[in-house]
Amino acid sequence: MGSRIKAVAKKEVKQLLRDKRMLFVIFFFPVFLLGVFGYAVNFDVKHIQMGVLDLSRSQESREIINSLTSSEYFDYKITFRNDREIRDALDKKDVQCVIVFPRDLTEKLYTPGAEVKLQVLIDGVDGNTATIIMNYVKGATLAFDMQFKENILARLGRTIELPLGFEPIFWFNPDLKSTWFLIPGLIAMILIVTAVVSVSLTLVREKERGTIEQINVSSINTIELLIGKSLPYIFIALINAIFILTAGYLLFGLEIQGSYVLLFISTLIFIIASVSMGIFVSVVADSQQVAFTIATFLSLLPSVILSGFIFPIDSMPWVVQIITNVTPAKFFLQALRAIILRGAGLPAFWQDLIYLGVFIFVFLTAATLISKRKSAI
Repeated sequence: MGSRIKAVAKKEVKQLLRDKRMLFVIFFFPVFLLGVFGYAVNFDVKHIQMGVLDLSRSQESREIINSLTSSEYFDYKITFRNDREIRDALDKKDVQCVIVFPRDLTEKLYTPGAEVKLQVLIDGVDGNTATIIMNYVKGATLAFDMQFKENILARLGRTIELPLGFEPIFWFNPDLKSTWFLIPGLIAMILIVTAVVSVSLTLVREKERGTIEQINVSSINTIELLIGKSLPYIFIALINAIFILTAGYLLFGLEIQGSYVLLFISTLIFIIASVSMGIFVSVVADSQQVAFTIATFLSLLPSVILSGFIFPIDSMPWVVQIITNVTPAKFFLQALRAIILRGAGLPAFWQDLIYLGVFIFVFLTAATLISKRKSAI
C-alpha cells in the first residue's frame, strides 16, 4: 500500500513540476493575496475629511479644531460660510463630517450652568464609519471640556477630583490594529481556497485526459489513489502557510504569541480538511471548469461570509450561526486567532480541532463512496 501511494504521489509531483504556470500560481498567489487584502481590507478610519462652519470665530473653537486635526484621524478640508454650502459639500462627498460652532460658544463656556452644544453633521451612508466618526468627535470634545474646566479651576486655585476614573488596557492587540485581526482570517481563506481548488482539479484532469481508466484497471484502490493525490498538495499547503506567516510578520509585524507546535498541528488538520473538500469536488465534477466553479463556491464564499473573518458570528441571527458550521474555515480561524493573537493553549480551542476532524471524515467518506460507485458503473 505504501509503495502504491508513493507512486501516485510521485506521479502527481512530476505533473506539477511540468506545469510551471500552476506552480507559480500555487506559490505566488497566496502571498500576493495576503499583501493585497492586508492593505486593502482595513477597518481603521483615518484621514476623515472634515469641514467647519465657525460662527463663533473664537479662540476656543480654534482649540477644538486643533485637537481634532492634530491626529491622523481628521483632515481639515473646507471652511464653510453658510448652511447651503454644507449641504452641497455633503451631497458631493467633499467632506465626511461638518462641525458647526454656535455664535455664543465663548459666552456659554464661561457662564456657570450654561450648556454648549456643537452640531456635528456626519455622512451616514456607511453606518460603521459614521459611528466611528461620531465616537472620535465625542472623545475629542470631552477631552477639550475636561481641559477647559481644569484651566478655569486652576485660575481659582482649585483642581478637579474625579470620583471615578478608568484606565483601559487592551490585551493581545494594544494598538487596536484591525490588520492583526484580519490576517488570521486571510490565512484561513487563502489556504482553503488554494487547497480546495488545486486538489479538485487533480482527478478531473485525469478524467479529461482519459487516464482515469488506466488507473481504475490497475491494482491501486480508491483510498490509495486519493491519499497519493493529496499528499503533494498537503505538503505544498504547509509551505504556503509558512510563506504567508512570514509575509504577515514582514509586512504587518504580526508575531505568533502562542505555541508553534500547536500552530503546526492546527494548520495541518485544517489543510487535510480543505484537501478532503477538494477531493470530494474532484470526484463529483467531470470537467475542470465545473470543478473550479464548485470548489470556489464551497471554499471562497463561506470562508469570507460565514467564518467570522469579517463579520462577527455572534451578531448574526441564530439560524445563520448554525449555517456557519458548514465551513471548516470558521473553526480554524478561531484556533488561529487563539494561537497567534492571544497565545492560548490547547484547552482554548480543542473543540475546533474536533470539528475539523469531523469535516475530514465526512468529506473523505463521501468522496470514497462516490468514487467507488462511479468506478462500478
